[in-house]
Amino acid sequence: MTARILILDDDADVACAARLLLRRRHPDVTVLDDPADLPALLARAVPDVVLLDFNFTAGRTDGAEGLAALDLLRRQPRAPAVIALTAYADVPLAVEALKRGAADFLTKPWDNARLLAAVEGALARRTPAPAAAATSALMGDSAPMQAVRAMIASVAPTEANVLVLGENGVGKELVARAIHQASRRAAHTFLAVDMGTLPEATFESELFGHRRGAFTDAKSDRPGRFQAARGGTLFLDEIGNMPLAGQAKLLTALERREVTPLGADRPESVDVRIVSATNLDEARLFDPAVFRPDLLFRLNTIVIRVPPLRERRADIPALLRHYLSHYEAHYGRPARALAPVALAALQAHAWPGNVRALRHACERAVILAGGADYQVDDFGLLAPAAPTPTAAPAATLNTLERDAIAAALAQAQGNISHAAKMLGVSRAALYRKLDKHGI
Repeated sequence: MTARILILDDDADVACAARLLLRRRHPDVTVLDDPADLPALLARAVPDVVLLDFNFTAGRTDGAEGLAALDLLRRQPRAPAVIALTAYADVPLAVEALKRGAADFLTKPWDNARLLAAVEGALARRTPAPAAAATSALMGDSAPMQAVRAMIASVAPTEANVLVLGENGVGKELVARAIHQASRRAAHTFLAVDMGTLPEATFESELFGHRRGAFTDAKSDRPGRFQAARGGTLFLDEIGNMPLAGQAKLLTALERREVTPLGADRPESVDVRIVSATNLDEARLFDPAVFRPDLLFRLNTIVIRVPPLRERRADIPALLRHYLSHYEAHYGRPARALAPVALAALQAHAWPGNVRALRHACERAVILAGGADYQVDDFGLLAPAAPTPTAAPAATLNTLERDAIAAALAQAQGNISHAAKMLGVSRAALYRKLDKHGI
């Protein structure tokens, strides 16, 4: 999926490098060098992702200018995902940016793969809007969703680690956020990390941080995710995609409640609550070749299983109305009713992408609908694949040979010599085959 990206940085070389890199995947990239120009741009169109520098005036390193721009961006009705960019990677500024709603932070100069992963991760996690995010995937009065909400209410006030299981698009991160918001840590940072996008070579640096000079590109100290989320909740998404070597390092950090930044000579204590998630089925999750059992036992003190949409079809009408209303307001389109035939079809649909797919379908319908009400075709549902006809069991070589001999004999009217010639074998060979097949 392509996105509108804004780069707000006063360093022309940095902005140009980021623009050239990102345009390979996202053609719509805009560059601003002054936060004073931001309001005018937002009045025209709100970007999906913003790469935001935090210091624009020469000599300033407090990040106040960037934080002001971040606050403005987060106040937008459809707030973009913000990735903080700064050459001054001090922990307090990174933590403050995350507290105010930044999705991630990177230090300059960045690793290209890490920047691309940060942008894609921010897009994947971006919620439709603050109001929508509070209720969307957790909306519904079906028994499965009531059970999920009851589990969140019981678990949130504790410090227990929680593992959230569910298919893609069911709302696992929303469950994690709900746990954080109802916990004693709600006033502190909630930091989501897509474990599947962390390059194996920089795994320790990303999670535990590094010191200046720890490796070739370590031009300054950088806090890891554990330090940046201090006092809050660290959400480890897609843990099932972690390599086994990375799992061992994470296990050590969880067991000792401390991490050692690369290049440091002593460990640092960490104070975070861990909520993790995966879309792996439980059979694979409990396979030691895929996931370490000792790490799993550290993560799954409490397990919350989020049901797929097909198992809570009673919630679909409310979700449809919620998202249709949201996108009607967002795009300034008139409110339309949902045709009964369309509702029946949508409620019967399998929704392999779950709530995320339903949300995208609603956005499409609001943009494209032209009639008095919403029809099935407006939602662009893919028809389920027709079942592949079951092929008849392949005939065995013996069966084929017997049938060929019988056909040749019938055509030769029982004449062995003629049948043998037709089959391209000798009379003696045909006699042996007749005996073999009992003909």
